[in-house]
Amino acid sequence: MLVLRYLASFYHYVNYEVSDPRVNDWFLMKTPWPGAAILGLYLMFVLKWGPKWMEHRKPFQIDTIIKYYNLAQVIICAYLFVEGFRLGYLRGYSFLCQPVDYSPTEIPTMIARRCYYYFLVKVLDLLDTIFFVLRKKQNQVSFLHVYHHTGMVMLIWSGVKWFPGGHGVFMGFINSFVHVVMYAYYFLTSANPKNKNNLWWKKYITQLQIIQFGMIFLQWFVLLFQPNCTFPKWPLFVILPQNLFMFFLFLDFYYQAYIKKKPTDVVRRSGGSELPQNGFHTSDKANGKSSSAEYNDCTKRNSSKEVSTSQHLVS
Repeated sequence: MLVLRYLASFYHYVNYEVSDPRVNDWFLMKTPWPGAAILGLYLMFVLKWGPKWMEHRKPFQIDTIIKYYNLAQVIICAYLFVEGFRLGYLRGYSFLCQPVDYSPTEIPTMIARRCYYYFLVKVLDLLDTIFFVLRKKQNQVSFLHVYHHTGMVMLIWSGVKWFPGGHGVFMGFINSFVHVVMYAYYFLTSANPKNKNNLWWKKYITQLQIIQFGMIFLQWFVLLFQPNCTFPKWPLFVILPQNLFMFFLFLDFYYQAYIKKKPTDVVRRSGGSELPQNGFHTSDKANGKSSSAEYNDCTKRNSSKEVSTSQHLVS
């Protein structure tokens, strides 16, 4: 009984006493249980219920839904990027040390609200895996893909619950910009399959992704040398290793796809090298399957005419 009372007291402390009271009345934010229920249903569907339900069914033809999903992601991510500039960095937000302003005034509350919107986007990203299941692409529902999407929902929920704003804004800010570019590519290829091998800038999107992870790592790393900064240090133990891991995975993908392989080999083997879209990259050939795993943050869900499909994990 003493242990149960201690656990109940600890839960009340972290969930109500030290959390940001501004966010407690927002959808999914008062307690962790609704979000946990969503993740539980998500995991059960993509790992068990969905594959069993689709076992004797034909793949759903949802190309139109995917096309407008891509477009919606472009619009939402562009909005979050612009708001990060307008409310944060154009108003003097520091890249080196930016504490969270918990005051209930207009601008800090608006920043907290935009962080909350970013969390909702991470919940929306769960559709990436559901699209895989409905299209009978279960081979792309890898452990790390599911782990990444699940972990991002939990991580960003925690950020919004306890420190919505401050130093953590940069990660969502730059990630939103990268997703604008990536989802614009996905939208163009889903709108017209002929664009898949005609868009020259997909190589540079991979470069942009590598730069993103490097910048996020450095921005959090400098926090170690800011002893007087009041922003919490515990996220460093999660964010620094993960971003370093992703940085080297993308660097390896770039080397394998664009430096080691000759361009003609890439085109012949995969119909043009595909982007590692914040997830594992897999190529499906017409006769048999070949896969190369790359860690990434969003899901490729483009045309029904598949030469290769990228498997997403969404930073």
